[in-house]
Formats: sequence, C-alpha cells, structure tokens
Amino acid sequence: MGENENEENRQGGTLHRRSFLNGSVAAAVTAAVLGAGSAAEASAAEARAAVTGLKAGAGRAAIDIPASLLPLDNFTTVHDDLYVRTLVLESGSRRVVLAVLDLTSISAEAIAAMRSVISKAADVATADIMVTVTHTFSAPHVQAASSSAAAAQYVQQITQATSTAIAAAVKGLRSARVGYGTGTCDVNVNRDVRTADGWWLGTGEAGTSDKRVGVTRVDDLDGNPIAVLMNYSVQSSVMMESVMANGDLPITADLAGAAVQHLERQYDGDAVGFFLVGSCGDQSPAFRSKRYTIDKDRNWSQVDAQDAGWLLLTVQGERLGTEAVRVSETIKTADGSGGSALRFLTSSVTVQTTASGHPTGPTTSYDFTPTGTADVPIWVLQVGDGVFVGVSPELSTDTALGIRKHSPFPHTAVMSMFEGGAKNMAEARSYARITYEAMDSSYAQGAAETVAAKIGDLLRSLRG
Repeated sequence: MGENENEENRQGGTLHRRSFLNGSVAAAVTAAVLGAGSAAEASAAEARAAVTGLKAGAGRAAIDIPASLLPLDNFTTVHDDLYVRTLVLESGSRRVVLAVLDLTSISAEAIAAMRSVISKAADVATADIMVTVTHTFSAPHVQAASSSAAAAQYVQQITQATSTAIAAAVKGLRSARVGYGTGTCDVNVNRDVRTADGWWLGTGEAGTSDKRVGVTRVDDLDGNPIAVLMNYSVQSSVMMESVMANGDLPITADLAGAAVQHLERQYDGDAVGFFLVGSCGDQSPAFRSKRYTIDKDRNWSQVDAQDAGWLLLTVQGERLGTEAVRVSETIKTADGSGGSALRFLTSSVTVQTTASGHPTGPTTSYDFTPTGTADVPIWVLQVGDGVFVGVSPELSTDTALGIRKHSPFPHTAVMSMFEGGAKNMAEARSYARITYEAMDSSYAQGAAETVAAKIGDLLRSLRG
C-alpha cells in the first residue's frame, strides 16, 4: 500500500470560539492512538470482505439543550435542533464508524467521551471512529467539562445523543450497497473581496467557488436508502452572529442542517442524511443574514437582516437539499467486490507554522514568517469506488479542487473540520493577497500544497 492502515497520528489542544481551533487537532488524535495492522492482516481482511460484502447502519439523535442551560456561549434560544448522526460500515473483519455533529467545532475531551460510547456500543476500535462537524457557526462551542457546570452538562448532552444515534445505527446494521453521483448547486460564494484597504470578507463573485455537490447513497439489498451523504463546500453561516429583533442570539444547525432536514423529509425519515463540509475556508453562503457590504469606493460595512434572515436560510437549505435528493435518485447502488471494498487509513504530514492572527479588518502588510512545524493528520476512507479524505483545517477551494483533480478515484469527497476542526489552511494566493484566511491561519505558506501532495500519495497507494 505504501502506507500502513491506521498509521499513528498526533493531535492536541483545547477549544475556544474561532481562536481555539488551532490547538484542537493534536489532543484529539492523541486521545485515539491509531494502531497499525500488518499487510498480511489487511490482505486477510480484504479477502473476507469479498465474501461477506458490505453492511451499513445509520442513526441520528438531537442534542437536547434544555432552557436551564441557556444562555450558553452567548446563545439565548434554540431555533432548531443540533444533531449527532452516525454511520456504521462493515466489511469482513473491518468496521468503521463516521460521526457527524451539527457544531462549529468540538473539544478533544468531548470527542474522547463520544469515542468511548461509540466503541462500546458498536464494538469498534476507537482508532476506527471518525468524528467531524458540519461547521455551523450558530452553535455553542464545546468547552472542557471542567470549565463550568454548564459546559459539563453540554458535553453530557452531546454524549447522550451520540449514545442514542449509535445504538440506532448498530440496530439497523444490514447488508448494503453503495453508489455515487454528482450534482451542482449555486448557494455558495467566494468570500474574498478587494476593498480600499486590502482584501477582506464579502461576496467575491469573481473568486473561485466549487458548486459541485457530491452525493453518496447507501442502500439495503432491497434498494431502501439507509444513508445519503452530501459533500459541499460552504460554511454554514447564514445566521452567524445575527441577533433577532428581541435581542435573542439563536442556536441553529444553519445551512447544513436545513439541507439535511429537507433531504430526510423526502425519504420520510427512513434514511439518515449527512452533511460533509468540503473546502470552507474561503466559501460562505451566497446570502447571509449578517453580511458584509462593499460600497462604490470599496469601503466595507456590516448590516443585519435579523429575523428576516430565516427566509434566506430556508430557501438556500431547500435548494441544496433538493439537488442532493435529485442526484440521490439517479444513483444506482452496486454490490459485488467493487461496491463492498472498505479500507481505512490514517497518516500525517509535517508542515511549517506561523503565528496565527486575529484579523478584524483588511490590511496591506502582514508578517507570515514561519515559526516552527506541526503535524497535520489525514484520514482516508475508501468505500468501493469512492473515497473520503478528511483533514482538520479549513481548506481553501483551490486546494480541494486540486486534490480531486489528481485523485485516481472516480468519486472523491474532500472534507475539512475533522477531529474537532482547526483554523484555516490557505493556499498560496491567499498569502499574496493577505486575505482573512491567511491571517487567521497558524499554517505557513506552502502547508496546503504539502498536505495536498501527501493526500495524492495516499490515494494512489490505495488505488494501486
């Protein structure tokens, strides 16, 4: 293969709104040390997989946030529920679990608690559990349980929802088939714009934006959908920091949640929908409630639509969900060895780091001098002819496009925000422009290109 499955990774840190994302990666992976299997064991597992085929089960559960917990991280009310969704995949002796949460990010401590629950319920090694978030900005950050009684209860509520979701996934585990499709949806936009004072945030219509919707459908042998996964490049930030007319700051699963809810309704709740966030570093929803505007002199300002923002969320979520359903309905799931191949590996690559800034406005000068190095973990899951590649940092669109372009797999989902998430990993052009993504990053110029090259090597090792 060129890389051992479950090669050891390292990760660490704690989380604190936006600024805490840097440190989360190392601690979370350290909490789940991944053991390497021998080539002989891998070969034996693949031989058994060819005989037994693929099995799958999916479950979901809402994270209960009682009124007594509010306000939490400045959020004062719950507009719609945040969910934990789990997918169990099994082939032969190999079992892997994917957990997706409607959160901005999640602490290493909470991930460890989730892994413990999932491992026991699904009889799966903690090393074979992938955790990621949809990156909705309208959800309380998950602080360490020791920080406050409210934080401890919040972690407990997340763990309880995880327990319910994984129990449903295990109970529903059955023989399955998988298929892939691709659509297009125009609800994202590049957020880098040129202002009088340098590059800043806004609606960059001329910038690179990936409109592709990658859809994976998992069916049982009777053709009934078990799970539908959509991979799309956008931050779920339609309602980010939008304060309602009555002063409330609401919790919402935002764009990802609205899209998935629309999808699940089309399947009468029988199929579990998953939103896998793609390159989100330089992508925002086309229409946001609290948004940046640029005047004719390239001066920037912010305005807030407040309660009217919910219509923007509903329409864009419905549009994305509708396209995911349309593509899903065109997919023909396949059985046989090609459709049941299940392989999971992890690796890491060392990149240069720089001091992360806290940009509050545009500038024409910035010090990006490298300050050290860091290991960036990489997760790769192959299911038949499709592959899912995940990293913790928020990738930029050009990086994700490059990974997919050079992938030997016909269906490649590139994902950000694995293992609790990390801050931006901008591509070279962002450093030249001094964009928000570059200033907000703790990774030095060239890191994204190094990660993309490593991912390419891993994908070729799997395909070869």
